[in-house]
Amino acid sequence: MTKVYFQVNVPTRNAVQPERCGLHVFTGAAETEAEALRIARETCDAAAVARAAGFAIPRRRPDGWGARGVRSGWVLDWAGATVAVWEHDRTFWTFRDRDQGVGPRR
Repeated sequence: MTKVYFQVNVPTRNAVQPERCGLHVFTGAAETEAEALRIARETCDAAAVARAAGFAIPRRRPDGWGARGVRSGWVLDWAGATVAVWEHDRTFWTFRDRDQGVGPRR
């Protein structure tokens, strides 16, 4: 089976101020939605363990998954997570590159 990029959206709430909520997004390659969810959770758990031990959050794994934005005090709702094939919007990069003098000028 061919790996494709998935986006895993996980609802999150602040443990101290539950009215503060958001969405943590993980992206990376996997063969299935179930595998994408499993890898996203493993990546997040590894980040939490490193942080609790006083270490820096690990950078991106060799397979592309990472959890750099995971913060203490926020609770992720894995039961409410959704998984979909990642639809990359190239518009952001086009505008960013143009603004930095890299892309085409208009």
